Amino acid sequence: MLRSLLRRGAAAAAGAGGRAMVSRADPPAALASLLLASRSYAKAKGGGKPAAPTKNRGKVRAKDSRGAASDEGAAGEFPSSAGGPGDDLDVEFEMPTDPLPPTYDPALDVGPGGRPLFAFTDNFASFSHRDANAYVDFTLDEWKAMLPEGLPAGMMKEFQETRRCAVMVRESFLDLRDNFRRIADPVITAKRKDAKRQIVLDGPRSCGKSIALAMLVHWARTEGWLVFYVPQGKDWSHGGFFYRNTYSDLFDTPIQAAKILQDFLKYNETRLQQLPCQIVEPIPLGEGAGVGMMKGADTLEMPEGSTLYDLIQTGITHTHASVGVVVHLRKELSLVKDVPVLFAIDQYNSWFTFSEFQEPVTVRSCRPIHAKELTMVNAYRPMLHNDMMVGAFSHSTAVGKLREDLPDVPSNARVMFPRYTVDEAETVCHYYMRQKIIRRESFSEEKWKKIYYLSNGNGSEMRWLAAFI
Repeated sequence: MLRSLLRRGAAAAAGAGGRAMVSRADPPAALASLLLASRSYAKAKGGGKPAAPTKNRGKVRAKDSRGAASDEGAAGEFPSSAGGPGDDLDVEFEMPTDPLPPTYDPALDVGPGGRPLFAFTDNFASFSHRDANAYVDFTLDEWKAMLPEGLPAGMMKEFQETRRCAVMVRESFLDLRDNFRRIADPVITAKRKDAKRQIVLDGPRSCGKSIALAMLVHWARTEGWLVFYVPQGKDWSHGGFFYRNTYSDLFDTPIQAAKILQDFLKYNETRLQQLPCQIVEPIPLGEGAGVGMMKGADTLEMPEGSTLYDLIQTGITHTHASVGVVVHLRKELSLVKDVPVLFAIDQYNSWFTFSEFQEPVTVRSCRPIHAKELTMVNAYRPMLHNDMMVGAFSHSTAVGKLREDLPDVPSNARVMFPRYTVDEAETVCHYYMRQKIIRRESFSEEKWKKIYYLSNGNGSEMRWLAAFI
């Protein structure tokens, strides 16, 4: 919608005869001028090699109708294209390659109102609400060490384009953190009874749900919690082999099960070696990945005195037991009392729709398999328990809109995660100026507010529009 408005603005401006844009044009033309006279580096939509740098920083390179690259004239003339002048707005601008200033510089690290832009801390535990709207800076290796399961795509995009692995601590994140802190701290729990043990983060696309969930996992692990983190919930219902389990009548996905166990072990290995298994039930065996059923055995007994680490190693080593171990692990984690346990599931909404698997019904027809028919999803999706669990919706997965009352989810669990507020957007734009996405000499209150209201506080759109100041 936003890009279509920009195309119409550019077309209206070009219809005036191809003359250079003046500073006080009509609103559509002025907006197109703001967007087009921006970056030195550009590439055509869809990829390709980066365009060569130009001498004039206001020029861009875009492909014409024949696919060849053409330079924009110094006077602001647009390259001819079969789709009209508005097609130039489809170019995707690369981030600047100018050298960044020193990592920390008190003269540059200034946010709105003269407040410091960065908070010098190595965790999110010390933040209070009066310290909100400040950035916390980590290296990429530090992020990967705390979240070895993987980082959200939106977070990686932000890191790549800003050339810095910093995140802003928002009020909405602090509310989420304090909710679970009240549950885990007995002193706070006695004073506050309104904390929710199960939360579903919902909200508009690109409002920061996945990043907030990753920050929550980071905080919980620095506090010593045992966190079962799933950054890509959609992978549980897409890809790999699937088999119908003849005992449960559900579908097993052993490849996903082995990866889940490996990911859970990456950060929690030391803690899991200290937690004993408390359930003595045998683990059911299913079909292995591409090897069929195991002959002569239907279940697997864990030796007496086994730990959760031994249980997970069994699932990784024996492909026939991998799905059964994942389900068994869910029951074991519910019984852990020595340390707080948190289940954090991103792309949680993909567990309430159909998977990509299909079961043959007749010779010429197949039946789509719902995610709830998958053994592991069936075990981890319900929230009607006493465990701490948070699931974040991801509208980037094109799941579609779900009904308000979700099955096996408390009616009050859904929390709407907001877009950027005006104060947060101001801090974000100061950060983008610090990282040279926005030119300091072009920065003004009028321009950053224009970006905020054009994007309606959408994070990814604000980052895209910031390059055009």
